[in-house]
Amino acid sequence: MLPPPAAVEELAVLVEGLRTLPGADELRWTGRPGWHYTLAFMGEVDEALLPELSERLARAAHRTLPFPLRVHGGGRFGRRALWAGAAGGLDDLRLLAERSDAAARRAGVAMEEHRRYQAHLTLARSRVDTDLRPFVAELERFKGGRWEVAELALVRSNLPTSGLPGEAPRYETVATWPLGGTRPAAG
Repeated sequence: MLPPPAAVEELAVLVEGLRTLPGADELRWTGRPGWHYTLAFMGEVDEALLPELSERLARAAHRTLPFPLRVHGGGRFGRRALWAGAAGGLDDLRLLAERSDAAARRAGVAMEEHRRYQAHLTLARSRVDTDLRPFVAELERFKGGRWEVAELALVRSNLPTSGLPGEAPRYETVATWPLGGTRPAAG
């Protein structure tokens, strides 16, 4: 799921500040093109499975109503990955993640073991154990602006091939599907 440009800009300001903290130069920072919330990590997907995967993801999107979200807070996975979190329609986000995972499995994509979904947008990684606590402390204070999630995106990661230091993956949006319907007006 891709955050809108306004959310990306807010996050960019925060990340600019994080990159001035001691130890920031030891982290591999993801760039704006890579900022997305992974709903279901699919690894390598056989091109032959794409038509059925697309059909099933379209159904998953159609069955999910648009919902509010914002980039909020953050945390770390162990001592090697730093991420921004989310707030708002987290139950809706988890449901869309579960539907995306099920769509991939039913389309024949070999998925990792299913685990509880943790909404996160990866900001930085380290090859070695790193004290990420100062970065997490800054992230915990962050509250981004609210937006309406209105589509599901299938994003392909094109991993670096040159072997040059600092080369980052390129992300390509393969397809998007609108979330189904609109929420009933509050009365």
